[in-house]
Amino acid sequence: MATQTKLVTAEELFNMPDDGYHRYELVRGELRKMAPPGLYHGEYAGNTYLSLGNYVRANNLGKTYTEIGFLIGTDPDHVRAPDAAFISRERLEAIGEGPGYFPTAPALAIEVISPNDRLTRVNE
Repeated sequence: MATQTKLVTAEELFNMPDDGYHRYELVRGELRKMAPPGLYHGEYAGNTYLSLGNYVRANNLGKTYTEIGFLIGTDPDHVRAPDAAFISRERLEAIGEGPGYFPTAPALAIEVISPNDRLTRVNE
């Protein structure tokens, strides 16, 4: 007898208590535990975010974010948190900002791939 995985919604993920160590993403309704990134990952992601943010601010293009959830699919819910992301000023004005996950994909998402990341999981 096969067991079914209980699907989790974006709202349930958002309201999960923080365990202080892991972060989670939601792939087609299934929780994916993300291990803390290593030193090189943090350096590359940080430098990328800073460079992107400096450019976006200097040109008044919108806002940059790091490690925030984007609801990129529903039924079942799909929430990803890229290392760096950009949302245009126009899109922010149209959609607005609020609590919870941003309700759509960013204009640009950057994910630093770690040596232990499997390509199939990254592409999901």
